[in-house]
Amino acid sequence: MRKPVMSATVMPAASGEMQLVGRALAREGGAFHTIIKMHNQRLYRIARSVVRNDSEAEDVVQEAYVRAFAQLGDFRGESSLATWLSRIVINEALGRLRKRRRTVAMPQNLQAEIIKFPLNPSDDPERMMAQRQILELVERATDRLPDVYRTVFVARVIEGLSIDETAELLDVRPETVKTRLHRARALVRKALADQIGPVLLDAFPFAGRRCERLTAAVMQRLGFTG
Repeated sequence: MRKPVMSATVMPAASGEMQLVGRALAREGGAFHTIIKMHNQRLYRIARSVVRNDSEAEDVVQEAYVRAFAQLGDFRGESSLATWLSRIVINEALGRLRKRRRTVAMPQNLQAEIIKFPLNPSDDPERMMAQRQILELVERATDRLPDVYRTVFVARVIEGLSIDETAELLDVRPETVKTRLHRARALVRKALADQIGPVLLDAFPFAGRRCERLTAAVMQRLGFTG
């Protein structure tokens, strides 16, 4: 049995977060909307790092929000609201993977669906094409990481969580995060080395339209319409 994490610093919820939770518990629609908008991007990226499919990641986040809001009274603020929600998302995503593996024979050469990075249409066409090619290479390299490395890589590099935050989120030791991150970076570098030079790992966006769609769907399921 793995020993409990001892060295990770648990970041408690701020007073503002607790006030926001209190408003949501009072069924204030604006509080739910604020929580969703604040956390959509992180939760979507984390969900997708597990399920590796755009539409399924949206479904995971939507279900996780509904479950989280049903259990919101259990949130005590020992960790941040973002971490609490992220754990629910990971559990939902992992549950879907387990169910998928029980019911579907996965093909040997499954190609993950790549997130499309929105580019500015006013950019120079040649530059835009080059940016697209670089980003797709990074996204594909990330999607092909083994599961154990991919979620750490997305949490740390793409989402920008700290070592301790990632350790708390994944319930592992900070040293484990560092080891997995080092290996993930090495694998991504290897995948890119023969194709491009230095790259900016600014991939996996959460487009405004997707964010709005997810927010509206969750608000409707919570009974806030119009």
